[in-house]
Amino acid sequence: MVVTLMRKNVTQDFAGAIFGVSQSTVSRRWDLLRPVIGEVLADVVPDPREVLGGGTVLVDGTVCPTWDWNAVSDLFSVKAGYSGMNLQIAATLDGVLVAVGEVPIHGARHDAHAYAASGLAERLRDLPSVADLGYIGVEGINTVPHKRSPGIDLDPSQVEFNTALGRIRAAVEHAIAHLKTWRMLSEEGGRYRYPISKYESTEAYSGPVK
Repeated sequence: MVVTLMRKNVTQDFAGAIFGVSQSTVSRRWDLLRPVIGEVLADVVPDPREVLGGGTVLVDGTVCPTWDWNAVSDLFSVKAGYSGMNLQIAATLDGVLVAVGEVPIHGARHDAHAYAASGLAERLRDLPSVADLGYIGVEGINTVPHKRSPGIDLDPSQVEFNTALGRIRAAVEHAIAHLKTWRMLSEEGGRYRYPISKYESTEAYSGPVK
């Protein structure tokens, strides 16, 4: 029942009707079992190096939508256009999910901040990494596209490099799409509707497991 709530993002009333219990019972089991399952899964989360096998890691951030709580600041992401939590994602060049930052960051914060604050930078330390323009100057990110300066066009070799890098980075979007099959993390799934204080223990499900 708890996994169904996250996978399909149904309301507790609806889950209660499916499983033949009251909404209050659903709520109690949600709070009781969610942290336990997260703790169990933590023991089978592979090291990123084990998943990569010595290759290059692709890094990106995605904003997973939440309700807009007035009491919680910095949730609204201008880039995404809605309130949410920034999850930092690592993927292989084949689009396989490698790791998810353990600490979700409020959606208003830039990827450059969220990369270290989420804990992903530490998990990927010393691994060769590729990211987009949002990670320029970020410690631990090795390769980013060339940025066009105001009034100065990129030269043909820089344009070619950016195009090739864009093709490579497309794989991380596949990893993000796979992550968001957990509908609680997707805009199409209806947004995360529980208190933000419970978000981190919910997001603990989202990384790869052995």
